[in-house]
Amino acid sequence: MTGREDRKENDLFFTCSLIEYIGRKTKNRRAVVVNALGKDAVAKIYDLADVYHSDNIDRVSDDFIEAAQIAEGSFDNVKAARYAVPSHWDIGKVYKRLILGIAKEKNMEIIDALFSAYNSFVSDKIEDFNSSFYYDAPQNILNAYLDGRLE
Repeated sequence: MTGREDRKENDLFFTCSLIEYIGRKTKNRRAVVVNALGKDAVAKIYDLADVYHSDNIDRVSDDFIEAAQIAEGSFDNVKAARYAVPSHWDIGKVYKRLILGIAKEKNMEIIDALFSAYNSFVSDKIEDFNSSFYYDAPQNILNAYLDGRLE
């Protein structure tokens, strides 16, 4: 561990932030993005996050968009937001915490937990910037995922 956070946790943070960035750029739900990228590409981003993080995020995202042939969608949660929009880094942190919690609670590998998180109903709630769900306590977000419903 160097710095304030475990290196692999920081790599997960970057991976989730890049997924958010790609989703905004292509106007796709984040589940569409991770499923289009596939497990191999997501694992590559996670494994090489320290390298990608030092590069221009526009170029990195363009490379993955092109490689996965992610088409322009119609989901624009940034435009639909009536309030301040969280940054892709803010949302990356929300997903990082959720994925770490899922991996721990369900004894899953990080990449499997990532796919589970993004393909859950919780992802739709996090993507709704007109709700307060994305800035709820991390444990509440994890509990919603684990319970399969909102309290």
